[in-house]
Amino acid sequence: MAIEVKKITRVFKYNGVSLPDPSPDMSPEDVRDLYSATYAELATASVEGPETKGNQLVYSFRKAVGTKG
Repeated sequence: MAIEVKKITRVFKYNGVSLPDPSPDMSPEDVRDLYSATYAELATASVEGPETKGNQLVYSFRKAVGTKG
C-alpha cells in the first residue's frame, strides 16, 4: 500500500468571495490585515476556521457586530 501525499492549500472567504492565500508563511490574522487594505471592514473582523473541504483549509472572515457610538 502506497501513501499518497496531497498538498493542503488555504483559502480565505469573505462576503461570498474567495481570497487566495498570499503566503503560506503568514498567519490567518496577518492575511486579514493584508486584505484589510482592500476591504476596510476586515480591520475589525474575526477569523473563523479552518474548515477542511477536500484538500483546502477554508478560513472565514466575519465582520464584527456592534453598535455605533
